Amino acid sequence: MQSRRLFLKRAGLSTATLLFAEKILADPYRPLMPLFSGIDPVRIRGAVRSHGKGVPNVAISDGLSVVKTGSDGTFDLHSVSTRDFVFMTIPPGYAIAQNPTGTARFYQPIEPRTNGDATALFDIAQLPHSDTMHAFFQLADPQTLDEADVSRFRRETVPDVYAMARQLADRSLFGVACGDIMFDRLQYFPEYEQGVKEMSIPFFQVLGNHDVERQARTDEASSATFRRHFGPTYYSFNRGEIHYVVLDDIFWFGSYIGYLDQPQLDWLRADLAHVERGKTVVVFMHIPAYCEEYKRSGKKSPDNAEVITNRELLYRLLEPFRSYILSGHMHESEYLKDGGVEIHVNGAVCGAWWTANICGDGTPNGYSVYQVNGSGLTWQYKTTGKPIDHQMTIHPVGADPRHPDEFIANIWGADSRWTVLWYEDGLKKGLMDRRLGRDPEAVRLFEGPNLPKRHTWVDPSPTDHLFYAKPGPAAKEITLEARDGEGRVFTGKLG
Repeated sequence: MQSRRLFLKRAGLSTATLLFAEKILADPYRPLMPLFSGIDPVRIRGAVRSHGKGVPNVAISDGLSVVKTGSDGTFDLHSVSTRDFVFMTIPPGYAIAQNPTGTARFYQPIEPRTNGDATALFDIAQLPHSDTMHAFFQLADPQTLDEADVSRFRRETVPDVYAMARQLADRSLFGVACGDIMFDRLQYFPEYEQGVKEMSIPFFQVLGNHDVERQARTDEASSATFRRHFGPTYYSFNRGEIHYVVLDDIFWFGSYIGYLDQPQLDWLRADLAHVERGKTVVVFMHIPAYCEEYKRSGKKSPDNAEVITNRELLYRLLEPFRSYILSGHMHESEYLKDGGVEIHVNGAVCGAWWTANICGDGTPNGYSVYQVNGSGLTWQYKTTGKPIDHQMTIHPVGADPRHPDEFIANIWGADSRWTVLWYEDGLKKGLMDRRLGRDPEAVRLFEGPNLPKRHTWVDPSPTDHLFYAKPGPAAKEITLEARDGEGRVFTGKLG
């Protein structure tokens, strides 16, 4: 049976778009957007103010150039008529302004007068306390297709995030919807916005491959609806000691590949030129820069729609910094390093497209909670509807027919630093064995040509966050002790 990802990627492809993709992949580092005649210069003058006083040293950009405000908070930015927005990099210590919908407001449309001049004023409020300690929620792939999906998102995810935000109310908070907010039906963006309003914290948005105008045949036209709701598709902001960047890695041509175009890379270079070397930089993008799903599935190389094809250029720009790349797209959990960067592929809010309560690798429907203290990050995956210390599912002996004498623990948040001990009737037995396999519940729910009924293209996916051990025949109680890289201990019990 054709896989879910292959099915979605290739639906609607034409010979022309395939040939265009081949040209891109043949030379992925070649700039694709030459300057066209008829582009007019635009001069944008304005200021960043707080309580009527200018705020100096704030980065201002149109997505091409980056300038900083002077000592009086004013700026003078030379742009061109093809740019839609002017935006600021929110400085540390200032609140994130919000649209009436609750989404972050850090941008303004560029509206030049007949003489080519435009103005932009940004008013920001100073926080009552330091944001050196802050937290954020990463919601990957809400991916609502219809009213039923919207209802689950609003009924399950939204109140869960709101409750989690209240637990962390002593910190400055924000959220990031990390792409595939929609499942092609962009008319539901207002429903998402209403959910953001109910979660009561400002949200930044990342463009996903299902957030584009599918009838568009150019990358530039594909994000029009997204931009109308949320502003630019790439930008940056600061919280405390951390510099955050949102990138648009969806290159759309009737289908899509993971790709960062030259104007965006040039902007990122200019943006990072204002960031002190050695600082922590966190990048949000929808498609992972790199993941190893292809290895787990027995393929020789990753699919060009599941990684960034020109990721080496991104890695090069991030070299001077302590960098993280946070993404979604894969509907599974993975933590790895590539190109000197720590990469987190987060499980999906919708799990397996709202067909159940888990993803194809057994990761529960949920989102990630990151807490920041100074320049350091800690993180946990938050299962929707469960306490945050719920970090494993334990399957009984025989759940995996390939290993009929062993029980399994699926620990979806486990990176290479985790250790998992097991005890039999109170006696310590040692470390569990980490292996590649398939989550038994995912197999039960998704395997077969007629499962799941709503989206029969969903399949269980191989994962390497499964831990195995063989208990004795007389064992009555099995307990687990999983320790993460921060020393936090999570326990579970079988029997």
